[in-house]
Amino acid sequence: MAGEQKVEVLFVCLGNICRSPTAHGVFQKLCEDAGLGQWIGVDSAGTAAYHIGKQPDLRSVKAAASRGYMLNHLRARQVSDVDFQRFDYVLAMDKENLSDLQQRCPVEHSHKVKLFLNYGSLGEEHVPDPYYGGQDGFGHVLDLVEDAAQGLLQYVVKAHRLGGVESML
Repeated sequence: MAGEQKVEVLFVCLGNICRSPTAHGVFQKLCEDAGLGQWIGVDSAGTAAYHIGKQPDLRSVKAAASRGYMLNHLRARQVSDVDFQRFDYVLAMDKENLSDLQQRCPVEHSHKVKLFLNYGSLGEEHVPDPYYGGQDGFGHVLDLVEDAAQGLLQYVVKAHRLGGVESML
């Protein structure tokens, strides 16, 4: 893996306080646990500016912590034009945010913008926003995110030839 450029992954939802920070925390831990923290960078953002600078929703933090993921160090930010150039993967949590990203993304980077659950195996297309629901919604988000994060990690390792790690996954 020596000499390889770092692979950068950005998770995007609307406000960057529930779904995308959950994906950020889960994927970052998977990368670190696989010994890939130095090779895969992870961030999250929102398409809207509602919560810039705020911590993730407390319900997301608690649900994630119950499964061993720490989110309380993350702070919400809005997607910037530079993100489309900087990140190799710009992964939307749902079709609405995907559409927003596609409209904003320069043509030369459009191949980077995808639905996150394309990497999952549970047959769902989008990660539902749990913000206005009960605590169960946050657990469902984690189920979907954990599944897709595993698939994404396997894909990234193979696609970017992060050799010697495939056997660990």
